[in-house]
Amino acid sequence: MNELPQQLVNGLLLGAMYGLVAIGYTMVYGIVQLINFAHGEIFMTGAFGALTVYAYILPDGTSMWIALPLMLIGAIIVAVLVAMGAERFAYRPLRTAPRLAPLITAIGLSLALQQAVWAWYPDAKSARTFPQIPGGPFHLGNVTIQTGDIFLLCAAPLSMAVLAYFVMKTRTGRGMQATAQDPDTAKLMGINTDRIIVVAFALGAAFAAVGGVAYGLKYGQIEFRMGFILGLKAFTAAVLGGIGNIYGAMIGGVVLGIAETLATAYIADIPGMDKFGSQSWADVWAFVLLILVLLLRPQGLLGERVADRA
Repeated sequence: MNELPQQLVNGLLLGAMYGLVAIGYTMVYGIVQLINFAHGEIFMTGAFGALTVYAYILPDGTSMWIALPLMLIGAIIVAVLVAMGAERFAYRPLRTAPRLAPLITAIGLSLALQQAVWAWYPDAKSARTFPQIPGGPFHLGNVTIQTGDIFLLCAAPLSMAVLAYFVMKTRTGRGMQATAQDPDTAKLMGINTDRIIVVAFALGAAFAAVGGVAYGLKYGQIEFRMGFILGLKAFTAAVLGGIGNIYGAMIGGVVLGIAETLATAYIADIPGMDKFGSQSWADVWAFVLLILVLLLRPQGLLGERVADRA
């Protein structure tokens, strides 16, 4: 029990990262009914964009306090450009095709982005060291927090606040709501739905880029395969919260992160269950939780039933 506060904080941090990536899944699905399985790789390219700024653009010895904002900008630019290119050249031509076609395209794009980074990014065949923020760790009672964790704890709620303001208060945000509710009627009302869809892809990519920087700061390294499993877990978080609900995506991420951390930490203490509490089983428990939610509440924690939406 003395470890419980630390495990809850670990789960909150992991869940916040899942939530940042899950926002992209749920925004795109809410507007165009597309599961963008390449979104995990957009998260990965954002992290490599940040590393590029630090390793190849900034002068040697640049302070991380100066470099970090520039790394964030670089990560967001790279991720947004990749997401917009994917929307324009991979998904838009298939918008009226059967749903299986864009789904297969998304899986193919995911593999293509992985291999592109592996083949062309310098030394990407092995994990690349990610620069760290100096200072820390910090101790609050039984809880230890690293400096990179503080970045994540600040970035996640700030990102949600910015998104909430954008969606609720801006004209483009209201256009996104209208397009998500009925794209054909929104188009008749003068809303440029193509532009709205591009904005949804770009916003989701920006949050994924923030998550990619947070991943590098938390774990100290990045690699070209990092987006695949994390992207699947972020998709799981989006489903848990209610696919299409942007607030549910963050809540689903936090629930998933805490559940995964607690399962990994405490299941091994149950007699006869020691092998099920290892880190290798963390992914399994995440999807066990997904199955339970789909059985008990298929629409997710904050999702709507189809009849309610109608």
